[in-house]
Amino acid sequence: MKKLLKSKWFIALIVLLVLAAGAILSLLPGSPIKNLLKPVQLVSSPAQSLVKKAGDTLSDFWSAITDGIAIREENRALKEQIADLRYRLTQNEEAALRYEELKDALHIKDMFSNYEIYGASILSRESDEWFSTIRLNAGVTDGIALEEGNSYPVLDVEMNLVGRVIETSDKESRVLPLLHEGFAVAGKVNEVNGTTFMIYGDAELKRQGLCLVKDIDPNVLIEPGMEIVTSGDGGLFPEGIPIGVIESVDYSNPLNVTATLRPYSQIGKLEDVFIMIPYVEETAEETAATVV
Repeated sequence: MKKLLKSKWFIALIVLLVLAAGAILSLLPGSPIKNLLKPVQLVSSPAQSLVKKAGDTLSDFWSAITDGIAIREENRALKEQIADLRYRLTQNEEAALRYEELKDALHIKDMFSNYEIYGASILSRESDEWFSTIRLNAGVTDGIALEEGNSYPVLDVEMNLVGRVIETSDKESRVLPLLHEGFAVAGKVNEVNGTTFMIYGDAELKRQGLCLVKDIDPNVLIEPGMEIVTSGDGGLFPEGIPIGVIESVDYSNPLNVTATLRPYSQIGKLEDVFIMIPYVEETAEETAATVV
């Protein structure tokens, strides 16, 4: 018995039972035990309040963590939606651009009904752009078959002259641009009965982005700012393709009046061009052969 009374576990059990009994009795109306426990409550209340505050703080901290995770997930989803909308907008802009280019192609076809219009994209330009040939991603398999001695006009999407096709393979074509030294085209002032002359690529002027205008009638006034188009002479380029504007005129030699011309088309900014191929009428023999 003495050993039992000295046992720590026994003493703890007795204390717990007493406390439990006191707590139960304190709940009874008019119980004197309630008054006896007030000092204990005064001591335990701050501890309970501290524990409650700690619990609330921990709860708020956990809520902040979970809310932060939810916000990050929501932001990620919004960013994905924004990226998707931007992609669609880009696609729509690309579609709108292609649509405008097709309208331009139809406009070219309306202007030059005797020509078939083929679209092509620029594959590569040399570092000096205008001064070397340009590769296009369209060739014989695309309907651009170039017979020896022939050439085809090349226009940009605004119908300005870019150059002419000089060589084709199965999948590609090569274009000689307007400023190249080997290029020449017959032009005229864009007005009724406008004076005609020849326009050439020039080794000295090309680095300024200019062409040389020669064979000008000294009795005709040519002024800077005049718009120049193809005259149709020579048969390669149809009449009326915009080329550029007169930059300057040199009348110092009345027997050899010259001028400089700045082309409208800017190769460095082009992505797509149009190739003009004239319709070829079948002869009676070819028609008969086809029927047979």
